[in-house]
Amino acid sequence: MTTTRTVQEHVVTDAAGGPYAITNGPDGALWFTLVHSGRIGRLVPGQEPVFHQLDPDSGPTIICTGPDGALWFTLYRTHRIGRISTAGEVTEFPLPTAQCGPFGIAAGPDGALWFTETTADRVGRITTDGSVTEYPLPGTGTFPSALAAGEDAMWFTMNQANALGRVDMDGRVTVHELPTEGAAPVGVTVARDDTVWFTEIAAGQIGCRTPDGRITEYPLPDRSARPHAVTTDADGTAWFTEWGANRVGSVTSDGTITVHDLPTPASEPHGITVGPDGALWTALETGALARLDPSATDA
Repeated sequence: MTTTRTVQEHVVTDAAGGPYAITNGPDGALWFTLVHSGRIGRLVPGQEPVFHQLDPDSGPTIICTGPDGALWFTLYRTHRIGRISTAGEVTEFPLPTAQCGPFGIAAGPDGALWFTETTADRVGRITTDGSVTEYPLPGTGTFPSALAAGEDAMWFTMNQANALGRVDMDGRVTVHELPTEGAAPVGVTVARDDTVWFTEIAAGQIGCRTPDGRITEYPLPDRSARPHAVTTDADGTAWFTEWGANRVGSVTSDGTITVHDLPTPASEPHGITVGPDGALWTALETGALARLDPSATDA
């Protein structure tokens, strides 16, 4: 089912800014990256956004809340991990492997941050004081992408290996191949019941892996939609962005899919999160944050 209901767009910058990823911060605000302009943004719903300038060419990509109450993010182009306090103080940490292209980042169950190195076939771990350990993945050219925390491990997509990866807290890596060849998984999230949800950008499907190891793939109504990022709400419903189709969608545990058109054509939705107000928020690369209230009814 397709609907345009309850979607509002909040312009935060022009298209040159490039809002990319978004997360719900520890301070009741939304924090987001601006990949093209090298900035970190902060938005309290109903107020004006605040921006913190980094190296303009640093390429801040994924952002998450760390165990220390700060926001942590990857700097894809300068190959660093960044930290920004809620007061706006920025620290950057260089990584041991040159030109590694860090992309995904998430807080782990061990009190550290974990991240992917897209061009180095590694996942990394960084403590809140900046100590870094890297773990090699099996294979080459796997392009590890997004990453999320489970109960006792981190899960990540291996975009060019057509697989999900799992890394234990001691660095042991397990690879789980996907049923659909060439699916090119990107986004990943873990629900409260430890079900892993992921997007298959090349196949136009949303996948899930239950704790018993069963993988199910749900084809989208528009197989050319290019699903990108995914998150889950308190009910376990997975919400995702359709980068190529200008929509936000949801899929329930029984496979029921609903998609919502965004008001502005070709707005390029990327990251998505549940905001401090309980609504779904997504970053639109053309310069806005879109809000969808799943509890509202059609006008």
